[in-house]
Amino acid sequence: MDAAEFSKALKREGFLTVIEVEREPNGGLGRHGHPFQSKALILEGELSLVVDSIETLYRAGDVFELSFDQQHVERYGPKGVKYLVGRK
Repeated sequence: MDAAEFSKALKREGFLTVIEVEREPNGGLGRHGHPFQSKALILEGELSLVVDSIETLYRAGDVFELSFDQQHVERYGPKGVKYLVGRK
């Protein structure tokens, strides 16, 4: 699925806010949550998410979801990461 198709699918699912996010190489964020539900498509690079002590690596073409205020840790790959995310 490409970015345009994913964006349309997000809107059909009620994700009215859709943005592109880019993060720096080898960066990350400590444990936190967001005041929204999110669903994202990795466009470039890598993102590792740690949720409930389970780490999952996402690469270009992969999709991940986080529920409202789901606590997680983010780590970005050696080339950073760019993803398209819907929020609701």
